[in-house]
Amino acid sequence: MILTVTLNTALDITYRTPALTPHATNRVAEVSERPGGKGLNVARVLSALGHETVVTGFTGGRTGDALRELLAAEGPSDALVGIAGTTRRTIAVVDEATGDTTQLNEPGPTVTPAEWASFLTSYEGLAARADAVALCGSLPPGIHVGAYAELVRLARAANLPVLLDTSGEPLRRGIAARPDLVKPNADELARLTGSREPLRATRDARRRGGRAVIASLGAAGLLAATPDGWWRAAPPEAVRGNPTGAGDSAVAGLLSGLVERLAWPDRLARAVALSTATVLAPAAGEFDREAYADLLPRIAVTEQAP
Repeated sequence: MILTVTLNTALDITYRTPALTPHATNRVAEVSERPGGKGLNVARVLSALGHETVVTGFTGGRTGDALRELLAAEGPSDALVGIAGTTRRTIAVVDEATGDTTQLNEPGPTVTPAEWASFLTSYEGLAARADAVALCGSLPPGIHVGAYAELVRLARAANLPVLLDTSGEPLRRGIAARPDLVKPNADELARLTGSREPLRATRDARRRGGRAVIASLGAAGLLAATPDGWWRAAPPEAVRGNPTGAGDSAVAGLLSGLVERLAWPDRLARAVALSTATVLAPAAGEFDREAYADLLPRIAVTEQAP
């Protein structure tokens, strides 16, 4: 079983409008809702790949009820912890004339110390029977900035491989707890290390505690610094589409490859193929299965000099 943690879950709402005009009334052509938050997106892809997946984190209020109802139809098992506050919403407004998306993200409910303690008890129980865990996304109000570092240490104490995918100070503190995998994007890596040169920044991130650091370079693919070697993995050609959820699909590829004990080049090829197939999918956050099958054998993975 693979466990994903999303402390700041969300109900993702997408509005599609023929053309978005600021300072005017806009008519919406289509509305969709789905469970959101990075860890839930990862779990959705893992389930589609055939892995037993459990999601945990916080949920509450009517928005939380709607999220859980939608989650029940998607495949991952629900081990979310209920809280008194109301789960946040994220609003994406898609301008179909230009393809641009305007995003509005609520901050999330405040989590009390008692609710955090309840979550920790649940997390330790789930970790005891998991094969790997992903810690993903932002922290809701009320959660201390070292929360991910605490969860990494608990996972390591249970001999559970742990992947960390967050940013800012939670990443800085979390990486010092020595997670097995860290997956920052280029901007997050630059803020962590002070360097925008990918090889130098990735090397520095490993020195800060990440056993393996897999840097997302957007359309250029992934750069991986691991105990077994350094690799760059890239798609065969540039693609256009909606990149929403592409990084989460890459995390799912890395985690599934870890659990299946694939060699690093195969893990990276899967991660890049899934990420690229997500950009090509008609629905944000999904991956195009046909595109994935076509891309996987064509991903270029080359060894790099550290």
